[in-house]
Amino acid sequence: MTAGDLLLPAPEAVPRPGILVSTIGAIRGTDGSGTRPVPRMIPANMSESDRPPGPAIHDLVRTLRRLPPSCGPVRLIAVDGHAGSGKTTFTGRLATALGGAPVLHLDDLATHEELFEWTERLLSQVTEPLSRGENASYAPYDWVSRRFGPPRTLPAAPVVLVEGVGAGRHAVRPFLARLLWMELAEEEAWTRGRSRDGAGQSEFWAGWVGAERRHFAADPSRPFADLLVRQCREGYKVLPGPAGTVGSDQILTHRDGPSAVC
Repeated sequence: MTAGDLLLPAPEAVPRPGILVSTIGAIRGTDGSGTRPVPRMIPANMSESDRPPGPAIHDLVRTLRRLPPSCGPVRLIAVDGHAGSGKTTFTGRLATALGGAPVLHLDDLATHEELFEWTERLLSQVTEPLSRGENASYAPYDWVSRRFGPPRTLPAAPVVLVEGVGAGRHAVRPFLARLLWMELAEEEAWTRGRSRDGAGQSEFWAGWVGAERRHFAADPSRPFADLLVRQCREGYKVLPGPAGTVGSDQILTHRDGPSAVC
């Protein structure tokens, strides 16, 4: 391990007795606050945010807290990566270590018809009020009823996390203090996601894969990542990302690095 590596505790890789497995299109938050399309594994007797983050993650927390604000008084941190790469779990661990930092899940802004056409909602409902030092208010999409639900507040906290496929897109990067990329190759991430969700979500995944490929071909995130997050058997490695090695206006082909499992 080099001086730039951080070892963070890894999530459970496979379901076990007592694990509730939620799938795309039928997820309800532990507080009953609506549904989300992200596959997640949560212990039946413990919310994901209550899991201990482990001591090493606090090194990353200290780094993020020292950053200058990027969106008004807020340090907006994005966690991007392929579907199935572990963004939601990692972000939950990071939010816990940050003392309960607010998290925006981009699946709350997307819809069945607009998997990636949520930029305007993010800018108008989230980044604009945060940049003025005001709490954001957005209407999360309910993937079961197929309509937007009641407004939800996103506080203008010192650190706010935004996670989801496309969180590091071009239109969002000017508001970010740091962009983190979950370093798992697309086919490996999608295979893990399909296996986790089961055959009942095969139709959704068939449409999603094509949409994600088109998105990253037109608007790649990984080349602009400040940090790469690799899941290991006993934690995570957080490594320097490729940001700074290319111009921000260059057109790049999206390319994955090696497998995240080390």
